[in-house]
Amino acid sequence: MLTLIGLGLHDEKDITLRGIDAAKNADKVYIELYTGKWFGSLDRLEEIVGKDIVELKRSDLEENSNRILDEAAKKDIAIFMQGDPLVITTHNSLIADARKMKIDTKVIHNASIFSSIAETGLHVQKFGPSVAISFPEKTKGKLPESVYKTILDNKKRGLHTLCLLDLVDGKVMEPKDALKILQALDKEKMISDVIVASRLGGKSKIVSGKIGDIMDVKFEEPSVVVIVGNLHFTEKEFLNI
Repeated sequence: MLTLIGLGLHDEKDITLRGIDAAKNADKVYIELYTGKWFGSLDRLEEIVGKDIVELKRSDLEENSNRILDEAAKKDIAIFMQGDPLVITTHNSLIADARKMKIDTKVIHNASIFSSIAETGLHVQKFGPSVAISFPEKTKGKLPESVYKTILDNKKRGLHTLCLLDLVDGKVMEPKDALKILQALDKEKMISDVIVASRLGGKSKIVSGKIGDIMDVKFEEPSVVVIVGNLHFTEKEFLNI
């Protein structure tokens, strides 16, 4: 049996009662913390579930995922995962591979950035495809043109764009660095109104305005940037634009 348990957005207090029960009843419990910034305590989580919890590396769930699947074929294995388990495509692949091996699977959902972004006042159904903005060293200094194309396509359809900021070895991209990349990309001057939201699910901070005006605002990590599309009147009222 393989059970994926969503951690939610902030700390161990976000985990559902159903998720805690699943971990308590599992033979072995793992946790992955590399896909996002988690502010919980592993020690406190171990106290809650009454078990030792083993932290997984990216390679454990990607190229070496067969080891986890082999265990799940014989025992009840539970894995705590950032946000909602199936938002990350790697986790989808893990479930798909388990089912191919005739391993029973279960997913216990939780909040993710894709639902909590509604705290900005924007309608979730008015978001187009999201984009990920990487550190320049990852792209060897090249501007991510595919990111800009997605933003333009969304803008032309009146849709908002959620920009996820890079995370490498615990370092999270700051909003100002993402905004600088977006300004450099914006040859057609299509990016104007933006929203930056940080610590959603915790001590939330949400600021909306022109991209240049938000550049020097300080935010705690992790943050996301939203490129605003056409606003419904209720969205305008919420944002006070």
